[in-house]
Amino acid sequence: MKKNYDNQISFPKIKSSGMEIVLEYIYTGLVKEESLTKDNAVEAFYAADYFQLSDLQDFITKTVKSTNLVKNYSPELLSKITEKIPLAKDNIFLNLLVETVAIMSLNNIEFGRLSITGLKCLLSITHEKEMLFVTPEYEVFRYSAILAAKQVSNDAYKTLKELLPTLEQVENSIKVGNKFITDRQKVAKELEPLVKFIDFRRIKSQILADFIEPLEIVSNEIIFNFYRYAALPNNLNLTCGSKLIIENNGKIVHAPNGCDHQNVRAKIALESNDIFEWDVIIEKVSGCAWVGVCASENLSYETFAGFQPTGWVMGSNGDCYNSSKAVKYCLPFGDGTIITVHLDMNKRTCAFTINGTKYPEVSAWNNLPSKLYPVGSLNYP
Repeated sequence: MKKNYDNQISFPKIKSSGMEIVLEYIYTGLVKEESLTKDNAVEAFYAADYFQLSDLQDFITKTVKSTNLVKNYSPELLSKITEKIPLAKDNIFLNLLVETVAIMSLNNIEFGRLSITGLKCLLSITHEKEMLFVTPEYEVFRYSAILAAKQVSNDAYKTLKELLPTLEQVENSIKVGNKFITDRQKVAKELEPLVKFIDFRRIKSQILADFIEPLEIVSNEIIFNFYRYAALPNNLNLTCGSKLIIENNGKIVHAPNGCDHQNVRAKIALESNDIFEWDVIIEKVSGCAWVGVCASENLSYETFAGFQPTGWVMGSNGDCYNSSKAVKYCLPFGDGTIITVHLDMNKRTCAFTINGTKYPEVSAWNNLPSKLYPVGSLNYP
């Protein structure tokens, strides 16, 4: 039992359903899998945590993972555990639930299954650990805003559901305008703790202008910072290999027939202690297309960047390359893929988002140079 230094013995609010599992374990040394259900799994883990029964905690986590509990009820279980147990990085049960919900589209989780506390935990941990998260950023905002409104009133909930279409519905939807929202300020206050985990730079400017800004539930500072980011010059001032062709004021690069892998690099240097992000659209893949970063020193534009010690690139075959060494990173992708490069110059790491799915940092690239440039490598055929 955990120590209490208040000269008294206190017993936490452990429900009988959780205590029954603990007693079964103490008296028999084991727990039947069928004894654990969606209604008592969190209570049992909480009781095991209180009594410091680590083996029982491991058993509960493994049982939930190996049965249909995690598959069918992970949003509900995440909601329960975040309200019951203080968040900790080494909580194996919590991490299991976060990882499971992170690979579920929020659009497929009905409102009422995931609490706002559970959502905040999900966004916080995936943001901190840069875990795989499949829901596009706009859909994260949409779900967060509607869930925040649900905490305020049923009218606000219905209004936000009406005003915020899914991404699939956006093209056929009418922009919001300045429609009255019941308890607008209360909704904004409920939403505020979630907003800091949402990267609005990953949302299309037209969507933000038509559907998010008119709601007036996001601070003016966030909206202003988004527009300032969107207004940055689009001309990257590129330099490239002898056969590559740069068009449309530096926005398009293509390889002509007979071009082996050559590199194109932006001349803008990324060197401050900041986080840099940029998008690359792979309009057509012929062979393999690569994007990433490079150092300018000794980089040859005529040779594949991934074969060079100063090039770090991720390719359409799903591999990441540096110094001719490959590591598997993601599933292969093809024509029309949108890639976001995430370069953290504080940690000297790099990660990628592919068609809205953000992948973790490339583990092998853990000490990048202090000055880098965006780079791409392509060939034809």
